[in-house]
Amino acid sequence: MSSTPELVPFVFVNEHEKQTVDFASPKAVKTLNKALLKEHYSIDFWDFPETNLCPPIPGRVDYIHHIADLLKQSRLSENIEVLDIGTGASCIYPLLGNAEYGWRFVGTDVNDNALKSANGIVAKNDLGAVVKLRRQYDESNVFIGIFAKGDAFSITMCNPPFYKSETEAMEVTTRKLKGLGKVTNEVTRNFAGQSQELWYKGGEKAFLHTYLYESSLHKTNSFWYTSLVSNKDNVKSMQKSLKKLGASKVRILEMEQGNKKSRVVAWTFLSKKEQQDWIENK
Repeated sequence: MSSTPELVPFVFVNEHEKQTVDFASPKAVKTLNKALLKEHYSIDFWDFPETNLCPPIPGRVDYIHHIADLLKQSRLSENIEVLDIGTGASCIYPLLGNAEYGWRFVGTDVNDNALKSANGIVAKNDLGAVVKLRRQYDESNVFIGIFAKGDAFSITMCNPPFYKSETEAMEVTTRKLKGLGKVTNEVTRNFAGQSQELWYKGGEKAFLHTYLYESSLHKTNSFWYTSLVSNKDNVKSMQKSLKKLGASKVRILEMEQGNKKSRVVAWTFLSKKEQQDWIENK
């Protein structure tokens, strides 16, 4: 806590005699994550509007480590450039990916305010040379309108919206807060986040299948395509769709953080020869 003294007011000793913070308090959670970024990743500035979601650092860096292993297994280790779909106001994946592995990033978002916040974070951490941002002007698209001529990313990543509607997101949030014994209108609003962060028409499954289809239209613009998948029931339908779309390889990377289990689905459309050519040319 010495590196982030502003965390001190939020720390208390619980009934198990362990130091912790109030995880139902948005300010406490955000301050804790700021402390983690400063202490472990030397990221001095990280701030964004209170109305945006605060990403949990351990889970986000776990995704980064998993795709780093995938890149290593694919013999991709130099000149890594990552496309982050939905980088958000917190710009968290570019921050972590650059801090841990020195990767370059292009982040995308559909929201001007989110991009303004992300740009501020990039600028104040002096990362303008290695993190670029692009605006997605059509919320129904993922890659269409984003890829530029000559783009050849090592890997794409995405943390898709999970819920089908604002109502569903609020109901789940309220249930979680009741479990913590901390339900107030103010807390519920703060935890809700922005629409593009939490819900998408048709939910996670619909978003993922748009993601899959549009990736098939840009088969050579990225060596690997990846996405977090919260609902394990969506994995089988993704595998079936990817087979129909002509993916040459599909990988399921299991992730576990405490009691939370998730997975990353990764796929490529490149043939073995195209993969080898890519590696040699990089």
